[in-house]
Amino acid sequence: MPFLEAEGVRVRYGGLDVLHGLDLGVERGTLTALLGASGSGKTTLLRAIAGFTAVSAGRVRLDGRDITALPPERRDMAMVFQSYALWPHMTVAQNIGYGLRLRRVKRAEEAAKVEAMLALLDLPGLGTRNVTQLSGGQRQRVALGRALAIDPAVLLLDEPLSNLDARIRVELRQEIRALQRRIGITAVHVTHDREEAMVMADRIVVLRDGRVAQEGTPLEVYHRPESPFVARFMGADNVVRVAAQGAPAGLRIEAGGAACVLPVGDGGLHLAGDRAEGPFDAYFRAAAARLLPAGAALPPATLALPGRITASSYPGDVWRYSVDAAGQRFLIDDGTEFGEAAEIRVAVPASALHLFPA
Repeated sequence: MPFLEAEGVRVRYGGLDVLHGLDLGVERGTLTALLGASGSGKTTLLRAIAGFTAVSAGRVRLDGRDITALPPERRDMAMVFQSYALWPHMTVAQNIGYGLRLRRVKRAEEAAKVEAMLALLDLPGLGTRNVTQLSGGQRQRVALGRALAIDPAVLLLDEPLSNLDARIRVELRQEIRALQRRIGITAVHVTHDREEAMVMADRIVVLRDGRVAQEGTPLEVYHRPESPFVARFMGADNVVRVAAQGAPAGLRIEAGGAACVLPVGDGGLHLAGDRAEGPFDAYFRAAAARLLPAGAALPPATLALPGRITASSYPGDVWRYSVDAAGQRFLIDDGTEFGEAAEIRVAVPASALHLFPA
C-alpha cells in the first residue's frame, strides 16, 4: 500500500469537473513530481491532498488512514508555496518557528529546532534578520525551513522555484532534492518545468485536463512516452509522417523519399501499441537528431531525411536550425555550423524515434 494515496479523487468547481476520479500513489521517502501545463489539475490535486480543496468524490489516505474529512492542520503535512507566504514583519527565526509556536512547543525546543533548520538550509547567522532583507533564494529556504520544522509526514511543494531566476532555480532544485534524500521525507512537488521534474523526482505523474496521462520513473516517461501528448510534453516536438511495415530485422520505414530498416525495442524504435504496419507519426527531440552534409555516410540504424536549412541561430553550445525536410519543418540542435540554405540530411537514430499510429 502506498504511504500517501489518492483514490478516485474528483473535484468540481461550479458544476465543472477539474479532477476526474484521479488515482495517485506515493511511496514513503520518495519525491513524486506532478507535471503538467496550466489548467492540468496539478495544483488542485496538491490542494486536495493538503485539505485546502474539498473533494466531491474519492479518498485521500496517509499511511493507510483515511484523512479525506480532516482539516489541513490535522493531516500531518506542510506546504511550501510559490509566493513564499512569509510574514514580512517577522525575522527569519520567527518565520521558521511559527508553526512550532502554534503547536505550543516550549521555547527552548523551538529555539533548538530553528537553529537546526538554519544550519540544515545553509542560513547560519541570519536568524535575526528580517525576511524582507533576504534574496529570493534565501526566502524560499526560510519557507522550506518553516515547513520542515514541524516534522511533517509529507512535504508538499507548489511550484516553489518558479519565481526565482534561472541560476538560483538550478541551484535550489539540487539542494531540495539532496535535502529530501538526506532526511528521507515523503514529498509531492508540483511543476510545469520538465527538466525540474526530471532532476528532482523519483516518479513523474504527467497530468492533462484533470487526468493522469502517464506516470513512471523519469527515464520511463522520457524514453517511453505512451501518447503523442506526453511525447510532445517531454520535448519531442518534431513530427514526421512515416509508412512502416514489418521486416526481418525490425520495421521498414519510409519518409520523405528515404527508406531504411530500423530495429524495435531496446536500442531501437519506441513503437506504441501493437500495430506494426501502416502510417505512423514519428516524434523526436531537437537535440536527438544530427545534421549531416548531403553526401556524408550515415551511422547505422538511422532514419535520414533529405532537406535544406531555412534559418539558424546560436543560443550557445549548439546551433539551432530550422530545417525543411519530408514536407515538414523541424527544429534541430547541432554542434556543427552550416550555411544558410545548405543541403543536408536530418539523421535521427532509431532509439530517438517514438512511433504512434497516425
